[in-house]
Amino acid sequence: MKLFLDSAKVEEIRYALENWALDGVTTNPRHVAATGKPATEVYAEIAQVVQGTSLPVSVEVDPELEHWQDIVHQAQELAAMCPNFVIKVGASEQGFRAIRELNCQGIRTNATLIFSLPQAWHAARAGATYISPFVGWREEFGDSGLELLRQVRQMLDNFGYCSQIIAAATRNPRQIAEAALAGCHCVTAGKAVYEQSFKQPFTDLGVRRFAEAYRKTLAPA
Repeated sequence: MKLFLDSAKVEEIRYALENWALDGVTTNPRHVAATGKPATEVYAEIAQVVQGTSLPVSVEVDPELEHWQDIVHQAQELAAMCPNFVIKVGASEQGFRAIRELNCQGIRTNATLIFSLPQAWHAARAGATYISPFVGWREEFGDSGLELLRQVRQMLDNFGYCSQIIAAATRNPRQIAEAALAGCHCVTAGKAVYEQSFKQPFTDLGVRRFAEAYRKTLAPA
């Protein structure tokens, strides 16, 4: 399972790529807004960081675009900025129509804000490169994020669709583990979630015990 960083902050992206060897980046308008910079400036900075690599970077069209032709037009502009860019398009009738057209043009897409199996099915049929079911959001409102991931994977396998699943909006290491067990191709999470995933209280306890024992093996000074 590939690990993507969910962030638009260049310093976080650099750190994750250098220290964790992550496989890609996902952004959304909220992440871009959090940088305090114009979107075009943020995208240009990210493009420079991933220059010369094959790492996919998901960047999103204006969520308020209502017609598929407008979505396609903006997607073309974003894709032209960097060969690494994958265009995020929201789940909707017009969005799936746009994804179908972009797929015909060879522009990679990420169908985002997927909350149901029928939405994932429409995205796969349209030729989305990635399908992003939102795990954390579902669980916040009492629905099972894990079950949706399993259903989407089964649907893809049943019919041989080429789309890859990105388990999105993951909020903790448990959800990362569940995404892996559900057969997701990718997971995306924020920097803090990955930092938490490296830690385990029993590991810390073991380090303290072994360190104490190790000191006893040292020769007297």
